[in-house]
Amino acid sequence: MSRRARTPEPDPYSFGSRPYDLVKEFTIALVAVLCLTIVFATVFSSPDDHPLTIATWAKTDSADFTATALSELDSTSGTATYGPPYNTASQGQKLGPLALANLAGVTYPIDTAQVYILDPLKSAPQTAPVSSALSQYTTASADQQNTWTGNYSDAITKANGDPTKVAKGDYGPVPTLLEALLTQAQAGSLDGQLLTESGDFYQTDYTLPLLFLADGSYLASLAGQDHLAGDQWGMMNETGNYPGQAWLWLYTFWYQVSPYDHSDNGDALVWGTMAILTLAFVFVPFIPGLRSIPRYVPVYRLIWRRHYRELRTRE
Repeated sequence: MSRRARTPEPDPYSFGSRPYDLVKEFTIALVAVLCLTIVFATVFSSPDDHPLTIATWAKTDSADFTATALSELDSTSGTATYGPPYNTASQGQKLGPLALANLAGVTYPIDTAQVYILDPLKSAPQTAPVSSALSQYTTASADQQNTWTGNYSDAITKANGDPTKVAKGDYGPVPTLLEALLTQAQAGSLDGQLLTESGDFYQTDYTLPLLFLADGSYLASLAGQDHLAGDQWGMMNETGNYPGQAWLWLYTFWYQVSPYDHSDNGDALVWGTMAILTLAFVFVPFIPGLRSIPRYVPVYRLIWRRHYRELRTRE
């Protein structure tokens, strides 16, 4: 009796095979993604503007730089009168009777005359006239300093903001100090000096140069040109008229309406409003009436219309 050869059972783990060029597919995918990246970056990218520095400001608008430096010297600038966290010149913005900034107090003390004018001039080699002007100013009484800066401020105002057209007067060493500071700024050294005044090894704290720039009008004018001002929905724009952080529209919206758009406490009011709205959103399930809105406005039936149609069919 002969035995029939048994037919081998198929291997359950064998799914067949076919030629596959992994290198070719990787190359095609890489080239396709690279081309798409270049196209999208060209069409949708925002401009890569050069960083704004104090040197650029001093060279482009020396009159505004000098006027701002004078306001730092006589402590009338925005930073000098801001209050906490920089000084005690004011209580800062309030939310009703509550002065929010005072809760933390002065955590980043800034004496604008020292930080922006006197210390940078002292830390750099100066000519004899500048050194003499520094000594004259620092040894004078506070009243005498205020007289000099006040007279020079009035003179600049009469000269339409142009220091080169200021009439002669009792300004003491103030013009000499501001001219020397302008020279340092135009040379580019003032940027580095403000970064190193904190004493930190790593120069990553840009608070001082940013506040100095913000106290002048040059930065604000550039922000307006690039559609970054508060009344231009600037917080949700990229540089230029490009859409940016669209999720900030609700926060930015409040700055466009009264009373937020003209209040001295605008930032605090917007923060308080957003805090209330956020809490309302978090506690929606616990607020009577508000939690029942979906039941009375049956948008869910439109979304689940197929489900409700099937229910009616079964009935």
